[in-house]
Amino acid sequence: MGFHESPNTYVGNVTIKVTDLERSLSFYKEVIGFDVLEQSRHKAVLTADGKVPLLTIIQPEGVQAKQGRTTGLYHFAILLPSRKELGKSLHHLLASNIQLGSGDHEVSEALYLSDPDGNGIEIYRDRPSSDWIWNGDQVRMGTEPVDARAVLAESDEEPWTGLPADTVMGHIHLHVNDLKAAEAFYHDGLGFDVVTRYGGQAIFMSTGRYHHHIGLNTWNGTGAPRPAENQVGLDAYTLVYPSQSALDEAAVNLRAIGASADQSENGFHTKDPSGNKIKLITL
Repeated sequence: MGFHESPNTYVGNVTIKVTDLERSLSFYKEVIGFDVLEQSRHKAVLTADGKVPLLTIIQPEGVQAKQGRTTGLYHFAILLPSRKELGKSLHHLLASNIQLGSGDHEVSEALYLSDPDGNGIEIYRDRPSSDWIWNGDQVRMGTEPVDARAVLAESDEEPWTGLPADTVMGHIHLHVNDLKAAEAFYHDGLGFDVVTRYGGQAIFMSTGRYHHHIGLNTWNGTGAPRPAENQVGLDAYTLVYPSQSALDEAAVNLRAIGASADQSENGFHTKDPSGNKIKLITL
């Protein structure tokens, strides 16, 4: 999965807020297939390989249920290494009576679901990048029904045993309140390129000609309000830069466009124009 390693910039850990940590932990272990890396009373860090944190769930004091029509998380996307693993996950999700959506996006095949608090999740596999169709700097993406029977057949009836160790956080898709401002922030500030436009309401951005590391949409409405600080949804997500020089350049570029880039112990903190919090690091 070379799109999720140096020299690319990609999504690392995603942190979400939930109303009941134990309930969410059970869901993410038993339904999604994560393992626990660290756990405390109000926080759990989840992994697929026992080493790399991919998802952190927190239960803030006074947490509020998810409210609609705000900026924030649309979904985070878990990338499986093969269609066979997607088939195994689909078998398991169906056996678990989980309500699912799906989409064949030409570059990928995806399953969609929500956690107990309504946080959006995508589980997907990529088609080989050699099969993606590019028109200049734009990759062709669409949405057609997934051939579920063919995906299920790929599993060879092997049992589901959780997420494979080489699972990664494939991308994150966000609600924003101003698409033009968001594009400028992610391109001019963070260094991502637009690779697909869906009319005037969604764009998909990446580094290294991936089909997308970042999705942005205004489907909750242009000018949508930010969620309350302790509301269920996205707390923050991490972008991993390939080097210290690339990380420092991003901080300089953010400040040049008037965005924040506050130094932290191992990188920088910033917010996009819709209030989505981002941690910038390098490994």
